[in-house]
Amino acid sequence: AKGVYHVNDQAFTTAALIRATVWSYGNLAAASGATAAWWHSLTTDPPAVVEVTVPRNSHGRRRPRTRVRRRDLKPADVVEHRGLRVTSLDLTTVEAAVRRDGSPTIMDTALQRHTELPRLWRAHLGNKGRYGAPRARMMLQAARDGAHSHAERVFIRLLRQHNITGWIANHPVGGYVLDF
Repeated sequence: AKGVYHVNDQAFTTAALIRATVWSYGNLAAASGATAAWWHSLTTDPPAVVEVTVPRNSHGRRRPRTRVRRRDLKPADVVEHRGLRVTSLDLTTVEAAVRRDGSPTIMDTALQRHTELPRLWRAHLGNKGRYGAPRARMMLQAARDGAHSHAERVFIRLLRQHNITGWIANHPVGGYVLDF
Protein backbone atom coordinates (compact mmCIF):
# COMPACT_ATOMS: atom_id res chain seq x y z
CA ALA A 1 0.00 0.00 0.00
CA LYS A 2 1.09 3.56 -0.51
CA GLY A 3 3.56 4.58 2.21
CA VAL A 4 3.83 1.08 3.72
CA TYR A 5 6.97 -0.89 3.01
CA HIS A 6 8.32 -4.23 4.08
CA VAL A 7 12.01 -4.99 4.49
CA ASN A 8 12.81 -7.82 2.11
CA ASP A 9 15.18 -9.68 4.44
CA GLN A 10 12.42 -10.18 7.06
CA ALA A 11 9.77 -12.90 6.89
CA PHE A 12 6.33 -11.71 5.85
CA THR A 13 4.46 -13.20 8.79
CA THR A 14 0.81 -12.92 9.78
CA ALA A 15 1.80 -10.09 12.11
CA ALA A 16 3.56 -8.27 9.25
CA LEU A 17 0.49 -8.68 7.04
CA ILE A 18 -1.77 -7.27 9.75
CA ARG A 19 0.54 -4.34 10.45
CA ALA A 20 0.84 -3.49 6.75
CA THR A 21 -2.90 -3.73 6.22
CA VAL A 22 -3.85 -1.60 9.22
CA TRP A 23 -1.17 1.00 8.51
CA SER A 24 -2.31 1.22 4.89
CA TYR A 25 -5.63 2.70 6.05
CA GLY A 26 -3.98 5.64 7.82
CA ASN A 27 -3.02 6.83 11.29
CA LEU A 28 -6.51 6.51 12.76
CA ALA A 29 -7.14 2.93 11.60
CA ALA A 30 -7.21 0.15 14.16
CA ALA A 31 -7.22 -3.63 13.93
CA SER A 32 -10.56 -4.93 15.20
CA GLY A 33 -12.72 -8.04 15.47
CA ALA A 34 -11.03 -11.40 15.01
CA THR A 35 -7.82 -9.66 13.91
CA ALA A 36 -7.58 -7.77 17.20
CA ALA A 37 -8.47 -10.96 19.10
CA TRP A 38 -5.49 -12.70 17.50
CA TRP A 39 -3.28 -9.65 18.18
CA HIS A 40 -4.32 -9.68 21.87
CA SER A 41 -3.62 -13.47 22.03
CA LEU A 42 -7.26 -14.34 22.71
CA THR A 43 -7.08 -16.93 19.94
CA THR A 44 -4.27 -18.84 18.27
CA ASP A 45 -6.02 -19.01 14.90
CA PRO A 46 -4.72 -16.28 12.58
CA PRO A 47 -7.52 -14.35 10.91
CA ALA A 48 -8.44 -15.31 7.34
CA VAL A 49 -9.46 -11.71 6.69
CA VAL A 50 -7.83 -8.66 8.30
CA GLU A 51 -10.51 -6.57 10.02
CA VAL A 52 -9.84 -2.85 10.24
CA THR A 53 -11.96 -0.10 11.77
CA VAL A 54 -11.54 3.38 10.29
CA PRO A 55 -13.28 6.68 11.10
CA ARG A 56 -16.65 7.21 9.39
CA ASN A 57 -15.37 10.08 7.27
CA SER A 58 -12.28 8.27 6.00
CA HIS A 59 -11.86 7.62 2.34
CA GLY A 60 -10.08 4.82 0.70
CA ARG A 61 -10.80 1.60 -1.03
CA ARG A 62 -11.23 -1.77 0.50
CA ARG A 63 -8.20 -3.95 -0.13
CA PRO A 64 -8.15 -7.67 -0.88
CA ARG A 65 -8.50 -9.96 2.16
CA THR A 66 -9.73 -7.12 4.37
CA ARG A 67 -13.01 -6.24 6.06
CA VAL A 68 -13.36 -2.53 6.72
CA ARG A 69 -15.75 -1.13 9.28
CA ARG A 70 -16.38 2.61 9.23
CA ARG A 71 -17.17 3.94 12.68
CA ASP A 72 -15.75 6.45 15.10
CA LEU A 73 -14.07 4.76 18.05
CA LYS A 74 -13.74 6.48 21.42
CA PRO A 75 -10.16 7.06 22.61
CA ALA A 76 -10.75 4.57 25.47
CA ASP A 77 -11.65 1.89 22.94
CA VAL A 78 -8.31 2.00 21.12
CA VAL A 79 -4.92 0.97 22.50
CA GLU A 80 -1.47 0.60 21.08
CA HIS A 81 -0.42 -3.00 21.64
CA ARG A 82 2.87 -4.39 20.33
CA GLY A 83 3.30 -1.32 18.12
CA LEU A 84 -0.12 -1.41 16.45
CA ARG A 85 -3.39 0.45 17.04
CA VAL A 86 -6.03 -2.14 17.96
CA THR A 87 -9.39 -2.02 19.66
CA SER A 88 -9.06 -2.38 23.44
CA LEU A 89 -8.98 -5.86 24.90
CA ASP A 90 -12.47 -5.46 26.39
CA LEU A 91 -14.11 -4.15 23.21
CA THR A 92 -12.25 -6.75 21.15
CA THR A 93 -13.57 -9.50 23.41
CA VAL A 94 -17.24 -8.54 23.14
CA GLU A 95 -16.98 -7.97 19.38
CA ALA A 96 -14.85 -10.94 18.32
CA ALA A 97 -16.74 -13.51 20.38
CA VAL A 98 -19.91 -12.89 18.36
CA ARG A 99 -18.38 -12.68 14.88
CA ARG A 100 -19.07 -15.47 12.41
CA ASP A 101 -15.44 -16.61 12.69
CA GLY A 102 -15.29 -15.97 16.44
CA SER A 103 -16.54 -18.12 19.29
CA PRO A 104 -17.49 -17.96 22.96
CA THR A 105 -14.05 -19.35 23.77
CA ILE A 106 -12.65 -15.89 22.99
CA MET A 107 -14.70 -14.46 25.85
CA ASP A 108 -13.79 -17.42 28.07
CA THR A 109 -10.07 -16.88 27.38
CA ALA A 110 -10.36 -13.18 28.14
CA LEU A 111 -12.18 -13.83 31.41
CA GLN A 112 -9.74 -16.55 32.46
CA ARG A 113 -6.55 -14.61 31.79
CA HIS A 114 -6.96 -10.95 30.90
CA THR A 115 -10.03 -9.08 32.14
CA GLU A 116 -13.12 -9.11 34.34
CA LEU A 117 -16.82 -9.19 33.55
CA PRO A 118 -17.62 -5.60 34.69
CA ARG A 119 -15.03 -4.27 32.23
CA LEU A 120 -16.61 -6.27 29.40
CA TRP A 121 -20.02 -4.88 30.32
CA ARG A 122 -18.64 -1.31 30.22
CA ALA A 123 -17.19 -1.88 26.76
CA HIS A 124 -20.45 -3.42 25.60
CA LEU A 125 -22.68 -0.67 26.97
CA GLY A 126 -20.35 2.06 25.69
CA ASN A 127 -20.68 0.76 22.13
CA LYS A 128 -24.37 0.09 21.64
CA GLY A 129 -25.67 -0.41 18.14
CA ARG A 130 -22.63 -2.22 16.80
CA TYR A 131 -22.79 -5.48 14.89
CA GLY A 132 -23.50 -8.42 17.20
CA ALA A 133 -24.51 -6.34 20.24
CA PRO A 134 -27.60 -8.45 21.09
CA ARG A 135 -25.62 -11.69 20.96
CA ALA A 136 -22.81 -10.14 23.02
CA ARG A 137 -25.37 -9.14 25.65
CA MET A 138 -26.60 -12.75 25.87
CA MET A 139 -23.02 -14.02 26.25
CA LEU A 140 -22.29 -11.48 28.98
CA GLN A 141 -25.48 -12.46 30.81
CA ALA A 142 -24.49 -16.13 30.58
CA ALA A 143 -21.17 -15.27 32.27
CA ARG A 144 -22.80 -13.30 35.12
CA ASP A 145 -22.59 -16.28 37.51
CA GLY A 146 -18.81 -16.20 37.31
CA ALA A 147 -18.40 -19.02 34.78
CA HIS A 148 -15.27 -18.73 32.66
CA SER A 149 -15.87 -21.65 30.31
CA HIS A 150 -18.56 -23.68 28.61
CA ALA A 151 -18.02 -26.55 31.05
CA GLU A 152 -18.53 -24.22 34.01
CA ARG A 153 -21.77 -22.87 32.48
CA VAL A 154 -23.05 -26.44 32.04
CA PHE A 155 -22.14 -27.24 35.66
CA ILE A 156 -23.99 -24.14 36.92
CA ARG A 157 -27.04 -25.15 34.93
CA LEU A 158 -26.92 -28.64 36.52
CA LEU A 159 -26.52 -27.16 40.01
CA ARG A 160 -29.59 -24.98 39.46
CA GLN A 161 -31.65 -27.79 37.94
CA HIS A 162 -31.08 -29.82 41.12
CA ASN A 163 -31.62 -26.82 43.44
CA ILE A 164 -28.08 -26.96 44.81
CA THR A 165 -27.18 -23.64 46.41
CA GLY A 166 -24.33 -22.15 48.41
CA TRP A 167 -21.68 -22.45 45.71
CA ILE A 168 -19.36 -19.75 44.39
CA ALA A 169 -17.78 -19.89 40.96
CA ASN A 170 -14.07 -19.08 40.48
CA HIS A 171 -13.33 -18.30 44.08
CA PRO A 172 -9.76 -17.34 45.09
CA VAL A 173 -8.25 -19.50 47.84
CA GLY A 174 -4.62 -19.33 48.97
CA GLY A 175 -3.18 -18.04 45.72
CA TYR A 176 -5.32 -20.37 43.57
CA VAL A 177 -8.72 -19.98 41.97
CA LEU A 178 -11.15 -22.82 42.59
CA ASP A 179 -13.69 -23.37 39.80
CA PHE A 180 -16.44 -24.05 42.40
